[in-house]
Amino acid sequence: MATDIKETVHAVDAGAIMSLFPARPRLLALGEPTHGEDTLLDLRNELFRQLVEEEGYRTIAIESDCMRGLVVDDYVTSGTGTLDEVMEEGFSHGWGAFTGNRELVRWMRAYNDGRPAPEQVRFAGFDGPLEITGADSPRQALTALHGYLAAWVDADLLPCTADTLDRLLGSDDRWTNPAAMMDPAESVGQSTEARRLRLLADELVAVLDAQTPYLLAATSQGDLDRARLYGRTATGLLRYHYSMADTSPARMTRLCALRDLMMAHNLLALAARGPALLYAHNSHFQREKSTMQMWQGSVQWWSAGALVSTQLGEGYGFVATGLGTLRHQGVDTPAPDTVEGLLYAQPEDRCVIDAPRLATALSDTRPARRLSPWFGYAPLDPAHLSGYDGIVFVKDVPQK
Repeated sequence: MATDIKETVHAVDAGAIMSLFPARPRLLALGEPTHGEDTLLDLRNELFRQLVEEEGYRTIAIESDCMRGLVVDDYVTSGTGTLDEVMEEGFSHGWGAFTGNRELVRWMRAYNDGRPAPEQVRFAGFDGPLEITGADSPRQALTALHGYLAAWVDADLLPCTADTLDRLLGSDDRWTNPAAMMDPAESVGQSTEARRLRLLADELVAVLDAQTPYLLAATSQGDLDRARLYGRTATGLLRYHYSMADTSPARMTRLCALRDLMMAHNLLALAARGPALLYAHNSHFQREKSTMQMWQGSVQWWSAGALVSTQLGEGYGFVATGLGTLRHQGVDTPAPDTVEGLLYAQPEDRCVIDAPRLATALSDTRPARRLSPWFGYAPLDPAHLSGYDGIVFVKDVPQK
């Protein structure tokens, strides 16, 4: 058994990652089992630099607000703003405070400096404008879409004016009320105004689609791509707010599914633009259903990775990250009968594992599933091994 496992283990570098696939995936996703660990972010940065320089990837996308990500993209491609401003304004979920993310942005800007646009590496957030306590107002995305169309399309073709949108949107505080996450009655998502906005957002996206040949000639592919992002985000947010007002038992299942659906739509748009590297929690990239235990019980939904994989097939690749210890969070040496325990027994501190071959090697063993004493770390699921293309395993995360 030890020999069988050893044959699946390789040194950590871009070549080992690419050897897992018959051809370069258009979307190559690297997952993480926990957020905010500098060791994992530094490893990501090293691998992504190699994959950009050696394999021609030209977009790096992470689990952060897709609208805020435009601020980062402007900085890394053209130097707009300062690094401090970008880290403050360009990330959601507090990700801008992580040293690893700062170093990634710094490297991207340095890499792009002096390079022509087709050779530059782009940045994107692919999460919706959603935080743990709620969702953003659709104002920014909706008014940006309307503004783009109003500048180029005859006013008679638009379903409303900017003033109408502003009146229906009202105060942004109505949309961002944190009480709405726990209490559907606090949400404005099914109000008369919100229902009207959903219809108008759909109509604006229809105008955008119908006028694509003209808009592409009159503006640019980049401008059109941003307008499409505005449209996806506006309709996605309005759909999300509608479900926040839902009182049925399926409410949280719908919200979790809608978040990953927004992610999937953004990822497919990036795939259409060119080869992209992705980084988020393992659970957003897996091909199996995601599950989470919440206050009303367990919820299940299809992740962004599962949705994208059905569209792209071999054009989507997923490498999960597993770890042995995270002692500052109480995650100690893994039990020897778990996947992490079997990998922890290997001599390498870091390695890349061919996951399908590992699943075959362990087919008669049936490893136990590791249980985490800390909610913020999600162990590898042995039942999902064959759904990973590979695993990056880090034996020990140093104490902070």
